[in-house]
Amino acid sequence: MPTPHRTTVRRQLLALFAGLLPLLAALLVAAPAVGARTEAADAVPAATLTEVTDFGTNPSNLRMYVYVPENVAAKPAILVAVHWCTGSGPDMYNGTEYDTLADQYGFVVLYPSVTRSSKCFDVSSPQALRRDGGSDPVGIRSMVDWATRTYDADPGRVFATGISSGAMMTNVLLGDYPDVFAAGAAFAGVPFGCFATTDGSEWNSACAQGTVTRTAQQWGDTARAAFPGYTGPRPRMQLWHGTEDDVLRYPNFGEMIKQWTNVQGVGPTPASTDSPQSGWTRTRYGGTGDRAPVEAISLQGVGHNLYGYGMAARVLAFFGLDSGGPTPQPQPGACKVGVTTNAWNTGLTASVTLTNTSSTAVNGWRLGFTLPTGQAITNGWGATYAPSSGAVTATNASYNAALAPGASVSLGYQANHTGNSAAPGAFTLNGTACTAG
Repeated sequence: MPTPHRTTVRRQLLALFAGLLPLLAALLVAAPAVGARTEAADAVPAATLTEVTDFGTNPSNLRMYVYVPENVAAKPAILVAVHWCTGSGPDMYNGTEYDTLADQYGFVVLYPSVTRSSKCFDVSSPQALRRDGGSDPVGIRSMVDWATRTYDADPGRVFATGISSGAMMTNVLLGDYPDVFAAGAAFAGVPFGCFATTDGSEWNSACAQGTVTRTAQQWGDTARAAFPGYTGPRPRMQLWHGTEDDVLRYPNFGEMIKQWTNVQGVGPTPASTDSPQSGWTRTRYGGTGDRAPVEAISLQGVGHNLYGYGMAARVLAFFGLDSGGPTPQPQPGACKVGVTTNAWNTGLTASVTLTNTSSTAVNGWRLGFTLPTGQAITNGWGATYAPSSGAVTATNASYNAALAPGASVSLGYQANHTGNSAAPGAFTLNGTACTAG
């Protein structure tokens, strides 16, 4: 027979447990299911560039911006888009198409932003060139971890791309965190470790001038030393460089090819070579498809500011984030362009007719041409035009993107001139030459 004291304690415990049951039931009902949106995700509006604070360890005080599409995919991929020197995360957002491509394919875009006065990423300090050593790479890793948690993202589909300083950081991220990033795309960068300094300087003139040369094995060892003991898969790399780059000179392109082919364990001889666009030479190493271990695109006669519209689609094809790659390129002679101009003292209008003369429909077009010296577009119709002078790309409007076989589209522009009112002499459709109509 229980004692009165024990009976009282037992009744108190039963009463306490009974009181907790409704609370436990409420918590179970309210608990988010695995993969559900988190409170942090709900705090970020869709289809809007949004700054996120308190995202994790951030030793160099980077700022973080995120873009999440309206229809974010289940277990989405993450793309880190890294800006150039003097730029910012919002500049990278405004100057590239990754947000509109995210709308199409459902991935999340992160835009790191430097706060130091130079607005250049740290790709030179010993801390930056060592896994978890500190500085910018640690902050960017924290951003990736935040996004992975917040959107239940696929940790096997995390990618990095960058321009200039951002391209150098792309090399660094893939060296420091080969277990985090599946692939990278570097526009006008240098090899991992090429910019290394020990005196606190952010700039390495020898590397920038293209005078730092090493063997493939030495470059590969430099990248592998960032994460000693790691034996897992290494990220694939896509490299872009202009032959006339006067900031990070062209020899760096060849040194990066040495480094990443060695890291990937593939031979230095291209498995394929082609020209996907006039003036481009593309070499692929270790494979011939869109997702070769290393892909390198050399742009003849192009300087440091090489990034242009349409290149992001090729990045996505390399990453495998697209549903079919860039718009199929029409074969030479599969398009015809006719143009007439009407000029006056310092201005002119040009009326352009583009005809798809192939047997394949074109869904999305970019018409390239070069304006004569002294001409500058002031407005246009039927397309958007950028830049306003020099080598111009006219990109379809939403209502005329589809061109069936034999179909034509009319577009045109108004321009100022300084004496030469001639029409452009040649046109390309999605990078392939058209015949004159």
